[in-house]
Amino acid sequence: MSRISVRGFAVASATAVTTVGAVVGVASGNPQQPSNDFEATAGEATLLADIPAGQQAQVQTASLTQQADAQAIAADTAAKKSAEETARKKAAEDAVAKQKAAEKAEKEAKERAEAEKVASRSATRDASSFSPQSSYSISQIQAMARSMVPADQFQCFSNIVNHESTWNYRAVNPSSGAYGLFQALPASKMSSAGSDWQTNPATQIKWGLSYMDGRYGSPCGAWSFWQANNWY
Repeated sequence: MSRISVRGFAVASATAVTTVGAVVGVASGNPQQPSNDFEATAGEATLLADIPAGQQAQVQTASLTQQADAQAIAADTAAKKSAEETARKKAAEDAVAKQKAAEKAEKEAKERAEAEKVASRSATRDASSFSPQSSYSISQIQAMARSMVPADQFQCFSNIVNHESTWNYRAVNPSSGAYGLFQALPASKMSSAGSDWQTNPATQIKWGLSYMDGRYGSPCGAWSFWQANNWY
């Protein structure tokens, strides 16, 4: 706007000179046809003439203020946009960090569970660690099972034995000949765990645990199958 104001003064001056020249020409009997440039500059001079000379500085100041306001608004908009972009990036980085932390925690939890499982299995006793007896009570058989079966699998193991034989290691199915704690059929396959399978519940427990682990992955896997099918 300052450029226009300065140019306005120049145009006004040029217009004044041109106008005087035109008047002199008419007076001397040599009129001149005004050119298009003359008409345009005269129009601009007329517009500037509408603004009193004392107010032209105010107009120029107002124009500079508007420019400053526009620049301030543009700068504020750019700053907000930059802040929003920074916030989006920070949120994305936080989300990634949280996901990594969750994955790490999950991995560590699985490792701890596996370590506990291994420790539990390593703490179990083998069938051979029990001295043979002529007979066994249910509580003695259950105590054997607790010391041989991993703690996190015992309840599932117990559920199956309860349903199959109610912890009677000499139980026999009269129709099929299934025998023992797990009603093995044929009963003789328990010999893979020991030759005393008929009289030693520890040998039967050893066989039953091996069978559940081999076929269903664990006693709880076997129990899930039993619940769905009433056999395993």
